[in-house]
Amino acid sequence: MNNRTFARSGLALLLATTASAALAHSDHAAAEEAEAQIARIQALDDAGPMLNAVIAYDLEAPNYANEAEKAGMRLAGRTVLVKDNIETTEWPTTAGSLALKDNTTGRDAPLITKLRDAGGVVLGKTNLSEWANIRSDNSTSGWSAVGDLTRNPYAIDRNTCGSSAGSGAAIAAGFAWGAIGTETNGSITCPASINGIVGFKPSVGIVSRTHVVPISSTQDTAGPMTRTVHDAALLLTAIAGEDPADPVTLEAKRVADYTDGLDTASLKGVRIGVLRSAVGKRSDVSALFEAALADLTRAGAVLVDVEHAPPGELWQASLPVLLYELRVGMDQYLALRPGNGGPRRLADVVAFNRANAREEMRWFGQELFEQALEPLDDDQYDKNLATLRRLTRTEGIDKLLSENDVDFLVAPTTGPAWSTDLVNGDNYSGGIGAGYLAAIAGYPHLTLPMGAVEGLPVGLSILGAKWEDHAVLKAGAAYEKARTAKLPAPSFKRWEPAGE
Repeated sequence: MNNRTFARSGLALLLATTASAALAHSDHAAAEEAEAQIARIQALDDAGPMLNAVIAYDLEAPNYANEAEKAGMRLAGRTVLVKDNIETTEWPTTAGSLALKDNTTGRDAPLITKLRDAGGVVLGKTNLSEWANIRSDNSTSGWSAVGDLTRNPYAIDRNTCGSSAGSGAAIAAGFAWGAIGTETNGSITCPASINGIVGFKPSVGIVSRTHVVPISSTQDTAGPMTRTVHDAALLLTAIAGEDPADPVTLEAKRVADYTDGLDTASLKGVRIGVLRSAVGKRSDVSALFEAALADLTRAGAVLVDVEHAPPGELWQASLPVLLYELRVGMDQYLALRPGNGGPRRLADVVAFNRANAREEMRWFGQELFEQALEPLDDDQYDKNLATLRRLTRTEGIDKLLSENDVDFLVAPTTGPAWSTDLVNGDNYSGGIGAGYLAAIAGYPHLTLPMGAVEGLPVGLSILGAKWEDHAVLKAGAAYEKARTAKLPAPSFKRWEPAGE
């Protein structure tokens, strides 16, 4: 399937061209920007390098942008692409799987309702790692049976990381003002880092998860992916809020406007913990990180070296918790979907994949799905969850912040993008990053560009305490102003060594 398959009402390219000509003389900036973004999608996603970041887009979006801008709404017609595991009324919500290709629910997720109410325009749906990368432990990030393989705008033979791969690549390519991704463990922050943009994983509970295809009730969250920290804060403000159907949102401590104070944010006197153990062994990434630390110091921050080595007990408990929550959450989501047909439980998805193995399992299997179908042990789940919360909260981030008297923790987010290999799967640079701490704890994690290795972006992570989302964003905005690194531009070509 491609973008044309899902383009609203099957409108022809000729109609978009006509609309573009009509808007060429308009004074309405939002509509003109939306039209230009659609043109970029058609030139770079449907054709040219064929990034495969967008699987559906709305040719009427410029009209909606114009209306929102004229109404003076907060987002003023800014366009937003939505990861295709989040329900919108316009298109099927597939999670990248052919099993859900007809999953047109006719409803917006509450976070999408809030987005529209704020004057945001849903431009389309983005590709993702199928089932948000929980189907197999040998998958290739950015691939789905619905959207095919997403390519990195900085080097089209390099990976986009998962699972919000399409959202990351789309913003890097200039296809929309912002995008919404989802994260269970690294699925906003990794693609943001590798695609050279800003990604923010909020504290779990800041944003509703209702009508979002689930993995983990304790870790899942949606979050903004944008070009700047200010834009991420603006988008977060639009989508955050309580949802009675998602009880954890009723416990959240939010601020009314996450952009407040970003313009004047300062790092003077701010104590920041440096996670040296999360730098890894790559000298090129280490050099970028040291340059970022120097920028922080020049901006007035006080840096404190912090050591943290996660015990093996953490990893032994992590996967069983995810698989337990996957089974429970997926069965509930599928059973309650509107309409007829399609899978109604995880076991149905497993059967569908077996029956359609050529399309669904050519490149990797579904061993994690199959493990999730094993009998559930409530007592063991409770013990594992308690272990995770202890090791990432009370003996993790909370302890690191308090014992070292620091406000935030910083580390490289991940390494540069690896060469995509559908046959052998992903190839992460080992030992880089500490995003798992924030992901499992449910705490905020911001990544923003800190430079590049051979033209391939690398991000800086800022982690904070639970509900300290606003403070983390302000720290990121202050670093953004202080950053001295030269950031690369997407090449839309295959990777080549610098200077050649």
